[in-house]
Amino acid sequence: MAAPQCWAEALKSSRKTLLISDGKRKIHYLFSDGKEMSEEYDLKTDELIVRRWRHRSPLGAQSPWEVEVGEPSVSRLGSQDSEFIRESRSNPVFMRKDTKTKFQWIIQNLAYQKELVSVFVEPAERCIVIKTSNKKYYKKFHIPDLDRCQLPLDSAALSFTHANNTLTISYKKPKEILKGEQELLKELKGQ
Repeated sequence: MAAPQCWAEALKSSRKTLLISDGKRKIHYLFSDGKEMSEEYDLKTDELIVRRWRHRSPLGAQSPWEVEVGEPSVSRLGSQDSEFIRESRSNPVFMRKDTKTKFQWIIQNLAYQKELVSVFVEPAERCIVIKTSNKKYYKKFHIPDLDRCQLPLDSAALSFTHANNTLTISYKKPKEILKGEQELLKELKGQ
């Protein structure tokens, strides 16, 4: 399987800056194509807390950071004192928070019973779909980690729970991803 190796090689060949601060290991990657990735790991558990991406436009301007893993940025949620129109605080909030063995997504403020919610893999589009039978909520999302390594999606790896207006979707990480994460962490700890 050459694709996971390609991603591992891209990580290894990138320019890395490592900083330990506030109980976190912070790594900044600069790739040869100009893209940047920033990650933060908990020092005690080695769990990924935040992953952000940024790229340059064709004219050289930097895009704002896009959050892949972790809490959405404050600007997306709207500030408290804004005089402009902003999203309702009761709207569902979608975020990704991984564990050591699972990719995990949390949707807060999803006020529908578990019986109304269905979560499934759409193999043709390489995505996961969430929808309610009352047609009040619908979302498609990809797993960038699997896309980067060109690994297939597996319905058996998908599970979800719903409690207190929060839907938690889990996808068991494939062994190729787990192995790559262990090798990367070993390399980062060696620096």
